[in-house]
Amino acid sequence: MLEIIALIFLTREIGKIAADKGLKPGTWKIYTVLAWIAGEFIGAIIGVLIFGTNNFWSVVLVAIAGAVTGYFILKANLSKRPDLLDDDINQIGMP
Repeated sequence: MLEIIALIFLTREIGKIAADKGLKPGTWKIYTVLAWIAGEFIGAIIGVLIFGTNNFWSVVLVAIAGAVTGYFILKANLSKRPDLLDDDINQIGMP
């Protein structure tokens, strides 16, 4: 349940950043969910390889760490995108 709440918050955050960049927020929200799921899946595989199948909570923690890593990789990718061009010269004298 907490994971879903965190994912909702993070998708809103990515949507705001994407809108500021002039990109479609919905597309980037979907990318966020996909990056979260892929990171969690990869983290779970790594956790099973490290701790084995009998240590459930350790595997879950590594899976969540993988999901958060997937989010931060996506956020870094989005942050590298150029900002929306804002022609300040056209706004001189406008209220």
